[in-house]
Amino acid sequence: MSSYGTLIFFCGKMGAGKSTLSVSIARERGAVLLSEDDWLATLFPGEINDFNDYISYSSRLKPLLRKHVEQILLAGTTVVLDFPGNTRKQRAWFKDIYSQRGISHELYYVMAEDEVCLKQLKQR
Repeated sequence: MSSYGTLIFFCGKMGAGKSTLSVSIARERGAVLLSEDDWLATLFPGEINDFNDYISYSSRLKPLLRKHVEQILLAGTTVVLDFPGNTRKQRAWFKDIYSQRGISHELYYVMAEDEVCLKQLKQR
């Protein structure tokens, strides 16, 4: 058994509660929480205006964070990534982080009805 940390990530609809769950898990596990929304808002304030902007900036952020996350995991600290994992391509990014070194990982699928998601999106 390695002394690496565990990579935790999420899949689910927008507004399903993934970010809320990520905060809770990070707190419970004493893990480092990294939120894509926080990083993008801090690094590129006011520059993300549509989905294409998001894709462009997110793809610029991920190579840097990939190395950073791997270093934290190899140091033995669990990392909770509040990044979307809804598509195969998004999940492949997570897999690239954990698979090369045999790092343990957990994928949480957050289920919520459409009405709940829409209500929570309106509250943001």
